[in-house]
This record gives sequence, structure tokens and C-alpha cells, in this order.
Amino acid sequence: MSNLRVGNGYDVHQLDDNLELILGGIKVPSSKGIIAHSDGDILIHAVSDALLGAAGLGDIGHFFPDTDPRNKGIDSSKILVDVCNKLRKDSFLVVNVDATIVLQTPKLSPFIVSIKNSLSNILGIQSSRVNIKATTGENMGFVGRGEGIACYATVLIEKT
Repeated sequence: MSNLRVGNGYDVHQLDDNLELILGGIKVPSSKGIIAHSDGDILIHAVSDALLGAAGLGDIGHFFPDTDPRNKGIDSSKILVDVCNKLRKDSFLVVNVDATIVLQTPKLSPFIVSIKNSLSNILGIQSSRVNIKATTGENMGFVGRGEGIACYATVLIEKT
């Protein structure tokens, strides 16, 4: 029996004018930002859900419900650190992370390296084990109309 486990995560949020756009702990200059109870970092949310799922621990809504006023405006990096601590407690190590952010504008290519480095630092793994991709909605659907943002994450963890 293998000690490897795969998890996937997904997060989606609406966008609105004059809000911050934070991805992987990095503030990205944008005219629109994420409407959320926390800081809205969908990349960290999707990765956190993927890690919790791979470990069989549920999802971030269980540990950080949006109905709890203590989570209002929370820095999502704190969520991911907590998730990593839960995994370590259960003897899991993060092997790699692959994520895709779907956003019409702004173009994320100038920020990908910074986002990747920030996420790898939060996870405590080498940046070579983190891959971040960005794509648009090709002007279709809620993402293509600039109404929202989505993120998909896949992770591999190993029980030590």
C-alpha cells in the first residue's frame, strides 16, 4: 500500500471594484479584488482544501467557517500554516503542488514567480515543487466577463 495521497481543491469568488487581489500571499495590482469573508486568497484556499482532502481531514470551511467573526479578514497564509501543521501532526509531507488560477484580467504572468516563491515559503517546501499556472476565461462565463475568479489545485502528499 502506498503512502502517497492526492488531493484536489477548488475555490471561486466574485470580484468587485476597489478591493485587494491577493494570490498566494502576494498583493497583485488590479482594479478589482475578491469579495470574501477572509482576505479572499483563492490560491491558498484551493491549496488548503486540496491538502486537507488528501489527508482525509475535511475542508477549510470546517476549521475556518465564514460564520465565525474571528475569521473576518483573516490572512489566508495563517490558514495554510495551520493546515500544514495539521498535516505534520499526522506525519504527512507535501510532495508537490500544481495550481491553475482562472482570471480574465489582470494578466498574472508578471507575478507568477513571486506567487510561486511566496506559496513555497508558506508551505515550507522548495519552489521547484510548486507550479502555478494562469489562464483566462476567453471572455466567456463569469470569469470571462470579469465578474469572478476561480482556482484549481492538485497536491501530492506522503505519509512518513
